[in-house]
Amino acid sequence: MKERREFLKWLAAAPTLGALAAGDLFARAQKALGVAAKGNIYSRIGVTPVINARGTYTYMSGSLELPEVRAAKAQAALHFVDMWELQRAAGRRLTELSGAESGMVTAGAAAAMSTAAAACMAGADPVKIWQLPDNTGMKSEVVMHGGRISFDNAIRLAGAKLVLALNLDELKSAMNERTAMVYTTARREQLEPVIAIAKQARVPVLVDWAAGLPPIENLSLPWKMGADLYTFSGGKGLCGPQCSGLLLGRKDLIDAALAQSSPWEGALCRSMKVGKEEIMGVLAAVEAWKKYDLADMMQVWTSRAKKISQLAETVPGVASELQVAAGRGYPTLTITWDEAAFKLDVQACARKLREGSPPIDVLTKVNRSHVAAVDWDKDTLLSKGQPGPDRLRIVMSTLQPGEELIVGRRLREVLGEARKAAS
Repeated sequence: MKERREFLKWLAAAPTLGALAAGDLFARAQKALGVAAKGNIYSRIGVTPVINARGTYTYMSGSLELPEVRAAKAQAALHFVDMWELQRAAGRRLTELSGAESGMVTAGAAAAMSTAAAACMAGADPVKIWQLPDNTGMKSEVVMHGGRISFDNAIRLAGAKLVLALNLDELKSAMNERTAMVYTTARREQLEPVIAIAKQARVPVLVDWAAGLPPIENLSLPWKMGADLYTFSGGKGLCGPQCSGLLLGRKDLIDAALAQSSPWEGALCRSMKVGKEEIMGVLAAVEAWKKYDLADMMQVWTSRAKKISQLAETVPGVASELQVAAGRGYPTLTITWDEAAFKLDVQACARKLREGSPPIDVLTKVNRSHVAAVDWDKDTLLSKGQPGPDRLRIVMSTLQPGEELIVGRRLREVLGEARKAAS
């Protein structure tokens, strides 16, 4: 029975294996990716491009911009504009696209956190804006629903004091006359009671869904649920400029957020400058996703995952599972094997993939961009990483056409060599 299963795996992979053996698909994939090209703009300064199978992590340079984004940025770069006028116009367009009262483009989701906190503390008062991060005389506490996260220094940067609320009861008791804002990463049914508690206390709530796009329907969802402010990253699944983000919500709070921001000289968030190219680029990304068919993209991503799965599973003892994370519009392929029998654990496999040519970065429990001093348990951080055992996962949305063949072949080589050496 075991031999029959292995035979069926080989049979399913035969077309892809045959093409690889002939060198056709693999050679075309290599050529399309410019892996062997010596004229690559990065290789000229000694930097090696990476196959990103990990996802839209900032240290992996986020995502690749959509063609519509690149075109919009190129056009935006040809003209001078009044930045106040541009942000106001962008806000009107974001209102049309999202249904929220207003919006603005920020220098990323973390910048939106800083800007939102400053807006809730200082409002649009020029004296208080200049005073920050000195919070004397202002509401200065931000309640962190669910605990701390790796990015809450963006809120502390505005001068706010963090108050931890690990559950809904603690959230209720944390509210007082000093509370400026509630911060949460809660989704859907978990978000509803958070908003209700904050509204009862008349405290604005910032909903952080940095990686919440696609699906594009999420652009409107927090507003429909009653959020006062909410943010998305522009450089993750939205595939806009890497240094961009969206802050949407109540008009009075967006107006206050704009008062904290560039081009105002003396404002706390002046340093979080967003350029005309980023503003027009992220608008183009949102408009593009309004037209895209996510179901068609899912078919393409699933087809790529199938090829990787077929190639990897030709190694006896290797299995795979394709999943779509809740609330996200892209699939992830998990590769498993008996690590003890292969004498190869997940981190060793990931290291071999990263050290190969071309380098391949996959998703595991280890995040190389975490600050080493962060103590997850001591600080009761909400984002404690992937639960359960370590797994090697391949995020399909950041793979480019042809890269699935390179990833599948390399996985087959690494796992096959490990199994052979172990036996």
